Formats: sequence, structure tokens, C-alpha cells
Amino acid sequence: MSSKTFKKGMLASSIAMILAGASSQAIAADEANAEINKDEVEVIQVTGIRGSNRASVNAKRFADAVVDAVSAEDIGQFPDSDVGQALGRIPGVTVGRSFGQGASVSIRGTDPVMTLTTLNGQNVASTGWYDQLNIDRSFNYSMLPSELIGGMEVYKSSQANLVEGGIGGTVIVKTRKPLDMDANTVFAGLKGEYGSINETVSPEFSGLYSWKNDSETFGILVAGSYVDREYLRVGTESDLDWGGRSSIQPSSFLQNQERTALDATIQYRPTDNLEFGFHMLSLELGADSIGANMYINTDTNWGAGESNCQQFNNAGVCTISDTPESAPTDVFFQNWARKGEMTSETFEFNVNYEGDGFAIAAVAGNTSAEGGTQMSANFGYGWWGDNFGQVKWAGKVDATGKQIAINGRDMSFTRDQLDTTVGTSQWTGVQGPNSDEEKYVQLDVDFDLDLGAITKFETGVRYTSHEFKKSFYNARYTDAPNSFNTEDLYSGTMKLGAAEYTIPKANLDAMINGTLDLVDHFTYNRPGYGLIEEDNFSLYGMFTFEGDGFRGNFGLRYIYTDVTSHGHEIDNSPEDDLPANAGWSEEVISHNESYNDVLPSFNVSFDLAQDVLLRFSAAQAITRPSYDNLFLSAISGYPDDRQGNEEITYGSPGLLPMKSSQADLSIEYYYGDGNLVSATYFVKDISNFIVASTEFDQQIGVPNLDIDPEGNVDSWTIHQYENAGGGTIDGIELQINHAWDNGFGVNANYTFTDGAAPAEVYTDNIGVFTESSDHTANLVGYWENDDFSARAAYNWRSEYMVREYGKYYGNRMHDDFGTLDLTLGWNATDNILVKLEVVNLTGEDDIQYGAAAPGTDVKPALQDGYPTWSFSGETTYKLGVSFNF
Repeated sequence: MSSKTFKKGMLASSIAMILAGASSQAIAADEANAEINKDEVEVIQVTGIRGSNRASVNAKRFADAVVDAVSAEDIGQFPDSDVGQALGRIPGVTVGRSFGQGASVSIRGTDPVMTLTTLNGQNVASTGWYDQLNIDRSFNYSMLPSELIGGMEVYKSSQANLVEGGIGGTVIVKTRKPLDMDANTVFAGLKGEYGSINETVSPEFSGLYSWKNDSETFGILVAGSYVDREYLRVGTESDLDWGGRSSIQPSSFLQNQERTALDATIQYRPTDNLEFGFHMLSLELGADSIGANMYINTDTNWGAGESNCQQFNNAGVCTISDTPESAPTDVFFQNWARKGEMTSETFEFNVNYEGDGFAIAAVAGNTSAEGGTQMSANFGYGWWGDNFGQVKWAGKVDATGKQIAINGRDMSFTRDQLDTTVGTSQWTGVQGPNSDEEKYVQLDVDFDLDLGAITKFETGVRYTSHEFKKSFYNARYTDAPNSFNTEDLYSGTMKLGAAEYTIPKANLDAMINGTLDLVDHFTYNRPGYGLIEEDNFSLYGMFTFEGDGFRGNFGLRYIYTDVTSHGHEIDNSPEDDLPANAGWSEEVISHNESYNDVLPSFNVSFDLAQDVLLRFSAAQAITRPSYDNLFLSAISGYPDDRQGNEEITYGSPGLLPMKSSQADLSIEYYYGDGNLVSATYFVKDISNFIVASTEFDQQIGVPNLDIDPEGNVDSWTIHQYENAGGGTIDGIELQINHAWDNGFGVNANYTFTDGAAPAEVYTDNIGVFTESSDHTANLVGYWENDDFSARAAYNWRSEYMVREYGKYYGNRMHDDFGTLDLTLGWNATDNILVKLEVVNLTGEDDIQYGAAAPGTDVKPALQDGYPTWSFSGETTYKLGVSFNF
């Protein structure tokens, strides 16, 4: 990106400082046109809610493409403490929450995998903390502390100098630079977080220090954040295929989320024309977790006795059951203990040189991540032990609505009611490490031109070498007795299910260490291995033009991708000491494919009046296949002792990227001091969908020996990823930002998205895009003066489909979801801010249910509106104080 843009005018300099390192794509082509309104926006100070809104509106106004932005109110003062939640305030952007935080972003009704997120214009490696999470190219926003961010831009239309990969759009996360800040800038923050469900207080620390010399030629910035919180999720899950019997599960998930982040930037500008930079970002998330599930059979007593079911739905699933007190049924209780973590590190060097009529920018870096499950263990109790059989269920279960209603016995129990001893479930002792790494180099050159309306030509080349590896290891045990004293495995109590029963709290370390004590060694799991090697090359050229009342750009981006997928294939090879390896090749097999494409783009803005813009854009964009799609194969469920749980998913490096031809047309009215009214129409025509066809009861030559040692059980559900068909998305965005002189203001937006995907490409046969809501809306009201501020923000989205092929809960509808958040601030002094944040004040529940029609090729639990799961909504309170000097 050219440093040249920083000297063309006072307006451009002001905007660059406001956005704290904003990419030159959003500014460079717009400077001349911006001179028209120079008196209005020459000096913009980003302080407080209104200042943040003003900066975001100006970023949108002076961009060539269709761009929305989020700017920090001040150093360390992002509008929302959750990065994903802040993005969800932008028109057309929806956020998927995972484990209590914003984790994925969808733009204009597209799948989150179609959103490309970059850090200062480059990718960030990410793996996830858990080996069973989807392996895609999405960035996990929960890893990134908001205090480290200066701002974010969301490009909803494309242009040639943007990194390819985002059909939905491109999110550019921007960190701060020391030469843009005052010398000896200091920020320090302390927060305490309290959750209404977990009822514990968690600390959060953050800080920043920026220094530069008197000549402003050398600067250093260091920022960091630390969070140590317990996240507790309680709710009800359905498990209609457990042993072929219907059951529901009051469940809980307790995770210790310890997150550390460190960001450092060095800038050296020896002359006005030359600048060197270094940036480092280190992220670490500790995510050890405990899962607790109680299985309640809603039909018979685990196959014994008469049925207690009173009503079945059209998919043959029991929706109302009544177990009498005179004949209570047995229950099964289990704990999952998992140690998991994720780390991500990015190192980048950059240099910018500005000559006479040209500018050169070069960047080289490495981003790498490691994560996945370090170890898992499982302990279960049923009616077969010496004690737990006394815990029984009686009552009514009503699954006719979107949530399962449980009305019966209080299922609380103590540690003393568990069996005296218990064994670890040895088939669950696994390690599932993943790693992700990308090396990148990029060179950009800008030339000033004087060819009538054409004022600049930009060209550049980018190369990346990317590797993603997943591995899997199964524990092989000694002959030592598999028996543990229960009293050594539990300490304290915790909540279970939406009814918040009280149960013993598992001691994670005791369960993990006890299981490890029985392990002789870990054996490499052949079907669990996969390695993707991907080399990407891109070249672009883009012209910028401007004239009397218009401006814009047009260009082409050429991309070439070479993909090699490594893994094991079924070839009837013998097993080693791991039965799961039977039938899989002893040697790693490799398959190589490649593809290329040319992506055109065009953006133009017209000044209909001094404050009214008409904007049009058209482009083609791609989203590359997720790594899950490229692995030769992946197994879920197998090996275990549950017949019908054998699933395999086949991928291919020959899959083509999804491709979109898209256009935007918007009218924008800017008035007063940073106010905006706008309306946008958008359309995307997407081809080369990547979907999974499914076949049931297939023999693949790999029998389940845990069920039948004779090898007679070879019945698999096979998923095959493939390119199939396409669909269209179109819709409208409406937005208003208005601030009154009395300190009050409102930001409101609404997006309607009509996504028509071909139903036949999905196993649920529902013709909607994955994670696409028809309606999304935001309403933010605020007030502030020199001493106090208050903001109420409501975010709502209509129902949307969640699809996870190869996962147990594969295709389900998420109910409409809305959250109300409050923020109160007090400027105790010019340098001290006290802030109270309340997230999800109304405690909105997370509700998901099966939406497929009866007879569809998905599990019965996912048909005819059966309530798949629901988790209780938690209200989170955060009280903090920050110091800014």
C-alpha cells in the first residue's frame, strides 16, 4: 500500500489518523473529490460515541468501494468489548456466537466461510481449540481483544487491489502505529466480568504504550490483553439415535477461557520518502473444558417395559412422554474432560518508498497457529453400578415446541450418589492437534498518471504458501485395572441443564491425568490425518479515475492456485495395534490439482449534489474451498460401540472455488456533522456451490470391530463434497446515523436478504443459504456529554440454517435471535473513564430445531420441527476502569 497518499492533502492526512492505519484503498482515490467538502471534515477528532460514528461515516463517504467501518472511540475504547459484536452493528452483517463470544461473521446473507478477514490486509492463521470444530478459512474473532484494535473496515464490494477470497465481503482489521500517535501515549484498563448463569467474577487486563522520538522518525508501540474467565453453558439437547432409543439430555458445558494477546509495532522513517516497519501479533487461548450430560429415555426404560410416549411427530419421533412416579426409568450420566488450546503468531516486515510520481510498498510475513484437542477423557455412570442406579427419572417431557420442556423430578444429585468406582471410557482417549501456517510476500507499485480522468495506476503481485495439517492419535492402554475412586474425580458442584440441577463438578485434571496414567502409548490414526498444501499467486492492475462530480476505479485481478491434499486411503491394508487403522493405507497418498481465474471489478461514485452520492459497483469474487472440503477423507463417530454412528466424508483438492458475479447500487445523503441516510440494493449470483451428497448404509471395507469382532458390521453413512449448482442473493440495506446537538443520537439499519439456493444440493432439501437470515436489524440510541455517556443497542436477526456435514447435529434451524446491550460511561477525570457494560440484558435463549421435512435424508431429530437443542441465555455484566494519558 502506498505511503504516497499521506502527502496529497490535509484531508487525507486527517482521515488516515482517524482510522489509525486505514488501508490506502479506502482513501487514495478519493482525495481530490474530498477537497469539495474540506472545510467540513478537515479536522475530525475521534473521541466519544459521536466522534466514533463521525469517523465511520467519513470512511464510508470517501471510499471508492462500498465500505462500512467501525472506529474506536479512543485508545482502548472500542464501541463493543466483543469484536464480532461490534461488526454486527454494521448494516448487512450478522455474527454467529460460539461459547459466549462472537466467533464468525456473515455478510449479506452469505455463509461465514465466504467472509475474508485480514489483519492490516493479510491473513491470520487460525486452527480452533477443539479437534471436532469445522476446519475452514474463517477467522475466530473471539481470539482478538477489542482493546488492541484501532478500527475495522468491511468491504462489501470488491476491487482489484483487495486480497481475493471473500464473496460475502472483506473485513480489514487495523492495528495502531506509533508514528500516528503522540509520544508516550499510555492506556491501561481493568475489568471485572460477571455472568448471570456462572455467577463468578472474571478479571480482564489490557494496556498500551506508544513512544516516538522528537524528530518523529522512529517509534515503538506495545499493547497487550489478558482475560481469565469461566464460561458456563446450560441447556437441553436431544439424542434420538443413542442406542436406537429416544432420549433427551439436560447438559452443561464449562470452559476455562484464558486468553493472552500481545501486539507490537516498530516504525522507522529515516527520510520523508522511506519507511520500514515491523509488526508482531501473538494470540493464545487456553480452552480446557468439562462437559456434563444426563440422558433421560423418553420412550421405554432403555428398551425394557412399555412405552411412556404419548405422541409422535410425522418423523416418528416421540414428542410427548409421561413417565409415572410409580415406574421411574433409569438415567445415564457422563462427563467429558478435554484439554484444548490455540495459539496464533504473526510476524511481518514492510517497507514503503515514495518517489517522484510513483510509490512502492513491499511486505513479507509469516503467520502460524497451533491448536486442537490435547487430550480427552470420558467417565460415565448408569444403572449397572453399585450406587447410581438410585437416581431415576419420572415426569413429563414436551418436545412439541421449539424448546424441550421438562417437568418432573429434581434430578440434582451429589457425589456420594455416584458409583463408588468408575472406569474411563478408553475409546475416548484421543489427541487431535491441528496446525496452520502461511508465508506471504507482496509487492505493490503505484504510478501517478495524467491521462484525462485517469489519475493513477496501481499494480501488484502476491504469493502465499499455505499448509494446514490435522492429526489424530488414539490411546493404547496398559493392563492396569481401569478403576478410579469417584471421590478423587469430583470437587465442588455445578449446574446442569436449563432447570439448573445441582450436580458434582468434575475435576478436569484428575480425569485427564488418571486416564493418562493408564496409557501405554498413543498410536497414529491413519484416517484422522490430513495435510493441505496450497500455493496461491495473484497479480492485479487497477486504474483510478476522477473528474467533475465523479470518481472510482476499475481493474482486473488474476489468481492461480495449486492444491495438494495428503492423506490415507482405503486399500485393505492390515491394522497395526489400532483397529481403526484396518483397511487404511500404510503410506500417505497425495493428490494434486490447480485452477486459475480472472476477476474484474468496477467502482464509481457520482456527486448528485454536494452531499448526495450515487454509488455503483460490479465485480466477480471467489471463496476458496474450506480445508474440510479438501481433505481426502474424514471420519466422525467411528470407532465406538454405537451402531449406526459410522460416518465418513470424502473431500477433493479438485474442488473449484465458489464464484460470485455481484453488483451494488446505493444512494447516500451526508448532512450536518457526520450524519448519514443511505439505501443500497445488492445482488450476488453464486456458482460452484460446495455441498455434500449423502448415501446411507454403504459398505466401504472397514467393519466396526467394536460392535462385532467378526467384522460383519460394515454400514457407513458417506458424505461426498462436490461442486453443485448455484444460487442468487439479493436484497436491500437501509441506514441512518443522526446526532442532535443536545448529545442524543441514533444509529439504525435494516437489511432484507433474499437468498435462493437450490434445495436439491442440501441433504435437508431446504433451499436457503447456510447461516443466511432474511431480516437483520440494529437500533442504537445514545447520549453523551463531557462527563457521562449512555448507549442502548439492540441487534436482531431472523431464523437461519446451520449446516455441519459429518457432525452429529448436521442440519438445523436456528431460531430468530435478538440481544439488547447497554453501556454506561463516566469520565471521572480527563484521563479516567469508568464504564459499565451489560450484554444480552434480556437473556435471549439460543434455540435450534430440525426444519427438514419428514422422510428427508437427515436424522429424525432434524425433521418436522423437532427441538434439537436450546441453551439458556446469559446476561453478562462488565464493570471497568481505564486510564488514558
